[in-house]
Amino acid sequence: MSNSTLTQIDWPQAGVIRLTLSRPDALNALSSEMMSELQDRLKQIAMDPQCRVLVIAAEGKAFCAGHDLREMRAQPDLAFYQSLFTQCSRLMQALQQLPQPVIAQVQGIATAAGCQLVSMCDLAVASDRARFAVSGINYGLFCSTPSVGLSRNVARKKAMEMLLTGDFIDAAQAEREGLINRCVPAEQLDLAVAELCQKIVAKPPASVRMGKALFYQQLELGIAAAYQLAGQTMACNMMDHAAQEGFQAFLEKRPPQWPAP
Repeated sequence: MSNSTLTQIDWPQAGVIRLTLSRPDALNALSSEMMSELQDRLKQIAMDPQCRVLVIAAEGKAFCAGHDLREMRAQPDLAFYQSLFTQCSRLMQALQQLPQPVIAQVQGIATAAGCQLVSMCDLAVASDRARFAVSGINYGLFCSTPSVGLSRNVARKKAMEMLLTGDFIDAAQAEREGLINRCVPAEQLDLAVAELCQKIVAKPPASVRMGKALFYQQLELGIAAAYQLAGQTMACNMMDHAAQEGFQAFLEKRPPQWPAP
């Protein structure tokens, strides 16, 4: 794609694909074009049995500054706004529906829908230079759709404080609040993400995919239904060759030999 807003590379370590947001001059704002391209890439990756982990990174000083405000102002129409936010919501849900774990590699600011993007990835590692905000309220727009992901990551009152004030938090606070997994020095960001990928790739792919799907499904259920679904999932998981091999390896005190994806 000649005007691509994304760059895709396969990392040196097998099983990892990295998608890089490539609109640095626009602070990697989520235009309709970028969201469509991301959605298309996610569909392709979901069907790729060789991909075990997806990393979403970005070029420039910002990870993602949210929606493309120039695009939004150019079309002040209710139908357009409804379509835009529906498109974004589908993209965010697609990240959780993707069979593979998704890691956000956050090198700079992540605001509004950019912060939402971080919150909807399964894991997130950030540079100590990164900052996070849901700052739409500063411009008269409450970050309603970003609040969905944010409130499922951080405590309710902290989420409301961020939404009502628009204030930034730094990466260290984002780690404490649960928005990201860890904050690392900027020069160690690539290594930290690579190490996390390596740990996940080393696990049996069927178990990871089954576990990710169950994790998000049970979160939306009542406690009884959640346990019922989790029990069914574990029973199915136990029938998988990976679990049988894992238990046998434990009993024989040897490393497991996972079956190929």
